[in-house]
Amino acid sequence: MDLLDWSPLEIVHRFSEDRICASSLRARIARAVAEALKDSEKSREDTAAAMTEWLGEDVSVHMLNAWASQAREDHSIPYQRLLALVHVTGDVRLLQLGAEMFGHSVVDDRYLPWVEVGQLADQRDAVERAFETARRTARKGGGR
Repeated sequence: MDLLDWSPLEIVHRFSEDRICASSLRARIARAVAEALKDSEKSREDTAAAMTEWLGEDVSVHMLNAWASQAREDHSIPYQRLLALVHVTGDVRLLQLGAEMFGHSVVDDRYLPWVEVGQLADQRDAVERAFETARRTARKGGGR
């Protein structure tokens, strides 16, 4: 294995900005839905059927088409149906689109222990800085 050819795994999956660029949030979500449907190995018919089964409520191909259309401003995908679409397609980029608006990321659970390692490292660094500040203050006789 050539170490210079190595690159880290992509742990946050997101849409390429040029694929979902739009003039409004609603249109951006519609583009993301369209991209997720396009990238899925399932047909829209199979996707609609699987969403119907998972939700226990009717989802039609017509609905998928409306949610994926920027022109259909009166049809935005409801949250529970977005979750069903993520479940059926496995495309977490749909969740990431919303999370990143608030400074968060959707990360696979298997990476959470490493997030905790990062948090502990931050805490360690803060304690070390506080310790150094206290030591400098003590050396200057600031504790009297």
